[in-house]
Amino acid sequence: MNKRTAFFISDGTGITAGALGKLLEHFPNTSFTQVRMPFTDTLEKIKSARTSIAQAKDEDNARPIVIMTLGNLELRSTLKESDAYFIDLFNTFIDPLSDELGQKPLRGAGIAHSVMGSKYNDRMEAVNFTLNHDDGMTNSGLEEAQVILVGVSRCGKTPTSVYLAMQFGVKAANYPLIPEDFERGTLPAALNKHKDKIFGLTIKPERLHAVRNERRSGSFYASLDNCRNEIATAENLMRHAGITWADSTSRSVEELSAIILEKIRRPA
Repeated sequence: MNKRTAFFISDGTGITAGALGKLLEHFPNTSFTQVRMPFTDTLEKIKSARTSIAQAKDEDNARPIVIMTLGNLELRSTLKESDAYFIDLFNTFIDPLSDELGQKPLRGAGIAHSVMGSKYNDRMEAVNFTLNHDDGMTNSGLEEAQVILVGVSRCGKTPTSVYLAMQFGVKAANYPLIPEDFERGTLPAALNKHKDKIFGLTIKPERLHAVRNERRSGSFYASLDNCRNEIATAENLMRHAGITWADSTSRSVEELSAIILEKIRRPA
């Protein structure tokens, strides 16, 4: 397997550089050693980064990959004196778009997260809401929820809810479907007036068995037969309630979130 060092160099937190780094996932035959350098916002720090890039080149015997989100032209130019392959947010995307629009772009650190998507305070408010409404913790304030995820225990509700809150500022609550719900054959009573916000998650029994077994090995809760019964009953319950659901077995939280966002943001 090929080996390369990939540097993520930013004058801010490096979140955008990290997002661009997803490009590396298209090359599974190369093993990337990732080096993150946030807040690289002075010439002194740029010179230090250049030293690290040169060392990596010598160790790998190959040019490093440098993914950079630096708004300052002087810092960018100085860094590019290094012998590396550069993926430059501004040079590749922002500057050409500036020419097309005939406008000068904003170049300060953190611009992408203050201008695009949910504002920071909105996202933090959504995260607090989601954490307070995790696993059916409280029914108070459910009218504020933008989506309520339901499904059997350990099917992926919490990580998906938190991802929706952190990345998109979505106030997401989640409720587990438990044996008491199955016996009644209905959703938890607190959810009856919020059916238009509910989205279900399901999972393959074999995967649920493996996940639960890590938590409570050898228990009835984790047994394959119980997992099969719970999933079949939960799906039947959701079907009768008219709830849309998605299978989380082989989907990432990013994929699940995209499916959920399409539903909740679709015009009625």
